[in-house]
Amino acid sequence: MGTHNHHHDYNFSERYNFAGTAKIVSLLAIVAGVAVIAYGLMTGETMRTFANLLLMGYYFTCVCAAGAFFVGLQMVTQSGWSAGLIRIPQAMATVLPIASIILLIIAAGGIYSHTLYHHWTNPELFDPNSPHYDKLIAGKEAFLNIPGFFIRQILFMGSYSIFAFILTKLSYKEDLEGGLNSYKKSFKLSAIFLVVFGFTTPIWSFDTIMSLEAHWFSTMFGWYNFAAMWVSGIAVIVVMVVLLKKAGYMAWVNENHLHDLGKLMFGFSIFWTYVWFAQFMLIWYSNIPEETVYFYKRWEPEYKPWFWLSIIINFVSPLLLLVDRDAKRKQNVMLFVAILLLCGHWLDYYIMIMPGTVETNRGFGIIEIGTAIGFAGLFTFLVLNNLSKHALAPKNHPFLDESLHHQI
Repeated sequence: MGTHNHHHDYNFSERYNFAGTAKIVSLLAIVAGVAVIAYGLMTGETMRTFANLLLMGYYFTCVCAAGAFFVGLQMVTQSGWSAGLIRIPQAMATVLPIASIILLIIAAGGIYSHTLYHHWTNPELFDPNSPHYDKLIAGKEAFLNIPGFFIRQILFMGSYSIFAFILTKLSYKEDLEGGLNSYKKSFKLSAIFLVVFGFTTPIWSFDTIMSLEAHWFSTMFGWYNFAAMWVSGIAVIVVMVVLLKKAGYMAWVNENHLHDLGKLMFGFSIFWTYVWFAQFMLIWYSNIPEETVYFYKRWEPEYKPWFWLSIIINFVSPLLLLVDRDAKRKQNVMLFVAILLLCGHWLDYYIMIMPGTVETNRGFGIIEIGTAIGFAGLFTFLVLNNLSKHALAPKNHPFLDESLHHQI
């Protein structure tokens, strides 16, 4: 541990100062978002507004959960390269409880206003004597019921939030106390968290997104959602690392760390495409005509261009822009690709959610743009506020020295 003292050129006690432009812009974005959501609800666009709230609430929670997953993964794999930038995903993970509560409120509001999940929340669908009786939906009643939905949401997001909270708390404790006690506890806790997270995220995405179209079912959907969540989380870490570097912070993070983040972003964009295609291909290959309804909707003229644009942004762009080794070491290239992928996965979630909720696409308007800006502002404000509360380097992390000498 004493090796850290040889690096007098690095200020491991430096803190991010959350003030000025970043604070003002994020607060203005929140105000704009609230105004647009209010406008949507008051102008009779309730269903469209709730669909956009679900999109951004889910996206927000997924990115925060990806931050917690990143922290747990680095712990279990005992990765040294990421020690110098671990404060960023920790700040994302700390916001997870707030994101979870917001998503829960949106889901509850959507159910009780009959704007979301109306394919299975209507009691008449389960009544054999009703003209609206749906045999297929009734057969899924053991899983698709309102109490079960909320119990699972609270259990899953609650457990992720608790793990995220304890893991970040232990890291800050390590800064104060030193030694390996906090690190050993974090290692054991992370191992449990990854098992819980791995087994429950597919079910969480079944509930939150797939049940919007309750007739349809895909066993690939959970992994498709996990891939989107993970790529988006890595992209956010890249954006924050580059912008902090440009603002003069985190001098100990260099092009080698950026290169590793670039490889993760590149590799998991390919994985996302593989799962996306496998879901599409297996329905065709297995000759399951009743499952084609999902893709048929997305091939309607109003969704088809976005369906293909999603593949171009999320697969073709990172493939062409990041395949070169040098590209992954350039801040501006990485920043551009990360922002492009964040927009691409917004579009990916849009295609997942809109055909099963609003059904008729009216394109992108003020409600879509305003809701996205509002949530982006909220995420930025909460994460940067958390980041500013602690030193940007985990000075007593046992692998910090390895991170400082990281070279590829």
